[in-house]
Amino acid sequence: MLAVTESVIRTSFVNCTKGEAKRLAVPNDLEMRPWDDLDFLGWRDPAAPQRAYLLAESDGKLVGLVLRAATHQIGRVRRSMCSLCLTTHLGDGVSLMTARKAGPGGRQGDSVGTYMCSDLACSLYLRGKKQAGPPMPEPLPLPQRIDRVRATLAAFLRKVNE
Repeated sequence: MLAVTESVIRTSFVNCTKGEAKRLAVPNDLEMRPWDDLDFLGWRDPAAPQRAYLLAESDGKLVGLVLRAATHQIGRVRRSMCSLCLTTHLGDGVSLMTARKAGPGGRQGDSVGTYMCSDLACSLYLRGKKQAGPPMPEPLPLPQRIDRVRATLAAFLRKVNE
């Protein structure tokens, strides 16, 4: 992914108002992000832990999404798998992330969701730069796994824009 600035991020959101985009929390460490290893930029809102944001390239343009993470049941130990990178996590390492649909559907309350790594670091787990536990054997070479993540994410972005 190419490095982006705060102003580019704020203008890319498709499922919130311009006012909401102006007020959302943008990471203050953009220059420190490992852009060459990212298939998308994702972050959680430190002031509102159930709010998350995702920025990805789709059809030649940047698309930003406001996401809402589902709350977890406390005391239950479980193993879950991210739908994007297929990383398996224990506990609350995977969250159901829902995005309000863009346009009229979103204004009527329609949303779509998928299970993602709670920290939105799928690209780093995929490349082995971050570990969630013992790695599971993956038969596909890294370039094909990257293509799979990008295709799965593109399908999710299309559902939000429908």
